[in-house]
Amino acid sequence: MEVTCLLLLALIPVHCRGQGVYAPAQAQIVHAGQACVVKEDNISERVYTIREGDTLVLQCLITGHPRPQVRWTKTAGSASDKFQETSVFNETLRIERIARTQGGRYYCKAENGVGVPAIKSIRVDVQYLDEPVLTVHQTVSDVRGNFYQEKTVFLRCTVNSNPPARFIWKRGSNTLSHSQDNGVDIYEPLYTQGETKVLKLKNLRPQDYASYTCQVSVRNVCGIPDKAITFRLTNTTAPPALKLSVNETLVVNPGENVTVHCLLTGGDPPPQLQWSHGPGPLPLGALAQGGTLSIPSVHARDSGYYNCTATNNVGNPAKKTVNLLVRSMKNATFQITPDVIKESENIQLGQDLKLSCHVDAVPQEKVTYQWFKNGKPARMSKRLLVTRNDPELPAVTSSLELIDLHFSDYGTYLCVASFPGAPVPDLSVEVNISSETVPPTISVPKGRAVVTVREGSPAELQCEVRGKPRPPVLWSRVDKEAALLPSGLPLEETPDGKLRLERVSRDLSGTYRCQTARYNGFNVRPREAQVQLNVHFPPEVEPSSQDVRQALGRPVLLRCSLLRGSPQRIASAVWRFKGQLLPPPPVIPAAAEAPDHAELRLDAVTRDSSGSYECSVSNDVGSAACLFQVSAKAYSPEFYFDTPNPTRSHKLSKNYSYVLQWTQREPDAVDPVLNYRLSVRQLNQHNAVVKAIPVRRVEKGQLLEYILTDLRVPHSYEVRLTPYTTFGAGDMASRIIHYTEPINSPNLSDNTCHFEDEKICGYTQDLTDNFDWTRQNALTQNPKRSPNTGPPTDISGTPEGYYMFIETSRPRELGDRARLVSPLYNASAKFYCVSFFYHMYGKHIGSLNLLVRSRNKGALDTHAWSLSGNKGNVWQQAHVPINPSGPFQIIFEGVRGSGYLGDIAIDDVTLKKGECPRKQMDPNKVVVMPGSAASCQPCPQLWGPVAIFLLALQR
Repeated sequence: MEVTCLLLLALIPVHCRGQGVYAPAQAQIVHAGQACVVKEDNISERVYTIREGDTLVLQCLITGHPRPQVRWTKTAGSASDKFQETSVFNETLRIERIARTQGGRYYCKAENGVGVPAIKSIRVDVQYLDEPVLTVHQTVSDVRGNFYQEKTVFLRCTVNSNPPARFIWKRGSNTLSHSQDNGVDIYEPLYTQGETKVLKLKNLRPQDYASYTCQVSVRNVCGIPDKAITFRLTNTTAPPALKLSVNETLVVNPGENVTVHCLLTGGDPPPQLQWSHGPGPLPLGALAQGGTLSIPSVHARDSGYYNCTATNNVGNPAKKTVNLLVRSMKNATFQITPDVIKESENIQLGQDLKLSCHVDAVPQEKVTYQWFKNGKPARMSKRLLVTRNDPELPAVTSSLELIDLHFSDYGTYLCVASFPGAPVPDLSVEVNISSETVPPTISVPKGRAVVTVREGSPAELQCEVRGKPRPPVLWSRVDKEAALLPSGLPLEETPDGKLRLERVSRDLSGTYRCQTARYNGFNVRPREAQVQLNVHFPPEVEPSSQDVRQALGRPVLLRCSLLRGSPQRIASAVWRFKGQLLPPPPVIPAAAEAPDHAELRLDAVTRDSSGSYECSVSNDVGSAACLFQVSAKAYSPEFYFDTPNPTRSHKLSKNYSYVLQWTQREPDAVDPVLNYRLSVRQLNQHNAVVKAIPVRRVEKGQLLEYILTDLRVPHSYEVRLTPYTTFGAGDMASRIIHYTEPINSPNLSDNTCHFEDEKICGYTQDLTDNFDWTRQNALTQNPKRSPNTGPPTDISGTPEGYYMFIETSRPRELGDRARLVSPLYNASAKFYCVSFFYHMYGKHIGSLNLLVRSRNKGALDTHAWSLSGNKGNVWQQAHVPINPSGPFQIIFEGVRGSGYLGDIAIDDVTLKKGECPRKQMDPNKVVVMPGSAASCQPCPQLWGPVAIFLLALQR
């Protein structure tokens, strides 16, 4: 049988301290990521500088009770200064691989419902340096009177960076400046994007033909290295020049293969060629190789502008454009226009009449139209005219005008549009002119002026058109400006006058307009009508869910209110308790006429009447429910997170205590809290210690305190706290408590640094030594570490326990030193004692020194203790007396020996006032301390009479 200690917890009676600890939120932003620097600028603004691509980590440290909720927002960092739409609800904001566009001002907003929210901000400045771009420009000018030409070259170097870049120009390996060479001039031009510097070579000389380098630098800010670009200037340097193998406008038939060659006619260095298409990318199947563009079997959708661009960073890019037109025709329409001068809307004998015909074509201007009457070509005469490009009609429209209409002009007219000689089918449209040809009228069928449907169902809106010919019907919305139809268009054409809507939603409710089109019919004022669409949808109620708390014996009124619905009324309301139907409550006469809510009154809250109530409200279309949870349960406790120094460690064992504080949320809402049930469980363990804590009457804002002891370093624990009233158990609250290493400061309540926390009690690495001390435990050890040196675990013998050690493997050399420096202590006593454990095992062990750095007059280091050589694979303890004369620090110095088997470790450092124990321990004598690797059982006598032991028997 094996006895294992699972958890040790000392329960100390609860007591109350203080009143009204509710406090508004306070916030402070700190950084924990890869910041280059955090500085204050001239207006006391915090600026966080980070390199593009690094990880941004901002923490919002908050205080206040109850625990505030944190929300991160950001402004765009531009002149608009608009907030981003997204927010982060977390105390830590983390952005991996931050981009330059993510720079700007970040706001941390903390609020807890007490007072006003706390808002803090910090500006994030993202640093970057792009690759520079170098372009060359040349000018040649005549110098009158001397009969020669002066050639000037401008080398323009541009880069995007933050902060602004510094430029260095070099010819070969020599740095250029206009003060050293009169033939050059360096300046910054106006109105340029990005950072730009120009190197001007005046009146080009033979020595100016050379390699030029533009080097840009942000002075190694954030570790960003310099970047450079080089260009070789020769007497053949020239900008690119192009020509095309086809005309700038290329008209082809659909289905043809198109090949266009873009030919270079000049340029040094050799230019790069690139094809592009506007609008949109190159067509699917198109192939661009060098200067050749091939498009197999072109379609009408392939029409557009194709650009060939040549660049070599000399001068401006050369560009040639081909306008590719693939012949096509679609959308043949006609219009009948009565006599405009007489403002007539009907066809009348003796008046003029115009018939118009139009097709959408590519190329539009190449379309030809031909008119036929009763199957024969229409003959031009004084009364029959054919015109083109009427200014009142769309471009390239053909019109047939009949002057002084006669009875003989009645007949069937046919308009045929074609591309002569092209394999594109003709399009035609037919118009019948007779005494029966009349303008349209539009109306809504009887009983269809108002259409009512349920949400999610289809709907059909209908308008009837009479007349000859019947034009299409155009639908739009009336009561909502710029509202779109479900098709995504503001206007929708229907040939039969019916607008069909699938799965209508409530936002489609409203008035719709139907009107006649002015094409494929009479070109007159549109006739219109309106249809009302009502979409019925189920009710929406509040509250959807509500937690109702009340003391036993007190009445409760439950109300379920109608927020919206169509129709906007309650047809029926049904109440249920725990799923069982309740009798209808009495109806109030005033509310019976137009009920917008339903009520249920409970005369007294009891254990039997506590539970779930549901009010189901219907409006004949659907139903919705309000849920009420009625009980006399106490609300959950509110843990207090602002306890100063809640963790307290103990020197004689690897234990710590924790001060747990809380308030009770709304204690007067229910019966008084009689006691709390406390449950403490070590993380990753199943067993928990449970204790009932009696309390007196708890007031709102009253701070309750409980001390948990004998918690094991460095483990974390889950704490659950449940209030109990005469009704029974209330709502439980839980939190995780973590061990935090206390900052070691010499006082009468001796603190021991176990190095369990990453802050290592405020110790820091000396910047003047050769290497650093390392914090590790048995779980984080390198599995390939050197054998036969260093400790297997810390002084407690647990794999989770941490210690500090020096790694003496390569690249460490003989005599290398690592120094660990304590915080600065103010001397308030004459004598102090430094106690610590050390582990010095290995045949190459060097030395371990303890130094005292006095800060009284400058920094003066004095040796207080030293030990060298192999002392065995055990932890040993040393007590070192010191008597500083003023503020001081202690320094642990590890010195590397002759080889790699020389790892040295320290643990459990204590600094206390007074003298050391009289019986000084011999450093060379092996001492195994309780809790070390040699001790496998706990020592109950160290925990005191208030300890509670929870033991499990394992077979």
